[in-house]
Amino acid sequence: MLRHKSLIPLSHQHQHALALCVRIDRASPGTPAELEAWQAEIEQHFEQEIKIHFSAEENVLFPCAREFPELIPVVEELLADHAALRESFSQAQMRRMPAQALLAFPRQLSAHIRKEERQLFEELQRLMTPAQLADLQVKLEVALKESVQFCATSERTVIGRKS
Repeated sequence: MLRHKSLIPLSHQHQHALALCVRIDRASPGTPAELEAWQAEIEQHFEQEIKIHFSAEENVLFPCAREFPELIPVVEELLADHAALRESFSQAQMRRMPAQALLAFPRQLSAHIRKEERQLFEELQRLMTPAQLADLQVKLEVALKESVQFCATSERTVIGRKS
């Protein structure tokens, strides 16, 4: 199903996070310096985009989804995912993410994103009226504004990759 325009900004941010996951998987960080660099990039990504993304979902998207009883279980799962992911981001920020956790992180984050895209977003698009989707779009634009402005004015650091 095509993504409704109200959810496209969140989907674009999901693509950024999935790109990070792919890069970590391909790099297979092994040295302490590589581990440190990846943790720094994970922290940066969280601070620049994911923190605001989670807030928009938790304060705007999930409350809308809870209006539909059939979506409450998936919202609860997604909130639990957010808590677990925040713990991973915190470990990266403190530079205490062991190599094994760093290698598991892309699977954890990508599974969460796919659950949002394939379950929550698809069902919201099916259940919400055009007026509800338009209202959601306005609310999400406001909630994501800080992230969009930051991305437009910042430069991203690219960490070297193994070939």
